[in-house]
Amino acid sequence: MKILVVEDEPQLAQSIRQFLLTEGHGCEVVANLASALSQVNSQFDIVILDLNLPDGNGLEVVKKVKGEGLQTGIIILSARDSLESKIQGLELGADDYLTKPFQMAELNARLKSLVRRVHFKGEESIVFNELEIVPDQVLVKVNDKPLDLTKKEFDLLVYFIANKNRVLTKTGIGEHMSKDFMDYGFTDDLIYSHIKNLRKKLIKAGCGDYIKNVYGVGYKFTDAT
Repeated sequence: MKILVVEDEPQLAQSIRQFLLTEGHGCEVVANLASALSQVNSQFDIVILDLNLPDGNGLEVVKKVKGEGLQTGIIILSARDSLESKIQGLELGADDYLTKPFQMAELNARLKSLVRRVHFKGEESIVFNELEIVPDQVLVKVNDKPLDLTKKEFDLLVYFIANKNRVLTKTGIGEHMSKDFMDYGFTDDLIYSHIKNLRKKLIKAGCGDYIKNVYGVGYKFTDAT
């Protein structure tokens, strides 16, 4: 994903930038409202936005994104005592917020929670060969027939398709499937169990065997032979 970081604290901005680059994302950093307003556009998948900027309120960025109908996800960064601003940001259309100070693992978890909406750009359904997914209805069809999946299996399938042809590590899958950054209860065995059950249901319903094990690393969702 390509991410715009709007943060006027140089050390924090660079820490976020370095972390995002390590995770394989594209990243640009700006330190004020004027630069943010001039740069935010459809090329960015996500904006990580500090509200307290030296030349104005970061909420103006939220207003621009929503006013122009961009599908850009927004994560607000806010001080611990700015509850009113956080609520206002969410009401304007921001997707999530982080209270400073925060751990990069927490930021990573929040970013992953935006994967579905950002990758699918608000589409009503996602089609992959004989698979059809309707996110708003939490519905999966194989060859036009509904497939019964648990919520975790559904989320896992969407995550795989959003990252098709990419190798996903077990750690990354576990973080994505956790309820929040404090819940790291997804052991390798539990991840394997969810993937095994999902794969079994898909194949039984007449779906191709798209979930491939990448030995020693993780899994890849692909129709490549």
